[in-house]
Amino acid sequence: MNGQQLFGRLRYKHLQMLLMLGSSLNLHRASVSMNMSQPAASRMLQEIEDMFGCELFERLPRGMRPTALGRELLRFAESALSGLDRCAADLAARKEGGYGYLSIGTIMGAAPDLVMHAVARIKQLNPRLRLRIMGDTSDQVVQLLEQGRVDIAVTRRSPSHDRDQYEFEPLGNERLIAVVHSGHALARRPALEWEELVRDWPWILQPQSSPARMAFDQALQRLELPTPADIIECSSVYSMQQLVQLTDAIMVLSESAMRDYLKMGLVTALPLSLEAQMAPFGLLRRKDEPVSRELQLFIELLREHRQDASGSFNPDQPVPASRG
Repeated sequence: MNGQQLFGRLRYKHLQMLLMLGSSLNLHRASVSMNMSQPAASRMLQEIEDMFGCELFERLPRGMRPTALGRELLRFAESALSGLDRCAADLAARKEGGYGYLSIGTIMGAAPDLVMHAVARIKQLNPRLRLRIMGDTSDQVVQLLEQGRVDIAVTRRSPSHDRDQYEFEPLGNERLIAVVHSGHALARRPALEWEELVRDWPWILQPQSSPARMAFDQALQRLELPTPADIIECSSVYSMQQLVQLTDAIMVLSESAMRDYLKMGLVTALPLSLEAQMAPFGLLRRKDEPVSRELQLFIELLREHRQDASGSFNPDQPVPASRG
């Protein structure tokens, strides 16, 4: 059976069933979610496997797990359903006289300046454009792009990204700083020693897979210091910003993500030199995918910000009168 015949038989419910099985890893729970009997769900799975001529899920005594081929099909199902959802949202917006729908994934380090100012400008140009902004850390944003849940990602490129599948355009970088809450004992000291901080104080850090954490760990290695023993590991930048105000921990985060907290005096930057070099962030998108008018405009606005910045972003740049 060729691809056209195969996907002619593959239906929306088949894709839904695959996603339900992929998330629950249990046929009974998947059947309940699909409002069908377990025997009917079992027949549907068998029908899908017969289409592809292979086993997609390994049956286990307690539940099931996807095979290697099953994982590939799950990625396709996730992307296809996300694409349908985004297409429906876009059509609904245009039907109501709007300017379509745009979904953006972004890391928090780029969001306060580059991305949010570009968002503000595109909304001034297209007030009825429906925008959705998702993400937090690089790994989360890349996952959203892989799942087809965002049209474009502003994130860091990882060596694991398939260069045949994605294209990357650098936009800028950010500096890591170490901060504590404003009343912290360390905030009053004019000089600090890394060895003492690593040994005696708790830390709030991003997960080990994050670029900021990897850069921080490499900086400690260059100083020949061990990883702190007392760590709160957190993947949410917002939660980290709250935790640093509620604990005596030292937090490492990008300067741009902490700018407002520093201005308000809620946190204090410590006099530490963080020799931690991260890879630049930029535009990551799927190759050979059509670019809508709204997405093209958003990309142009991001590029303008990068060009005008020359290392720092100018939020006072006037908005152009029109955009075609």
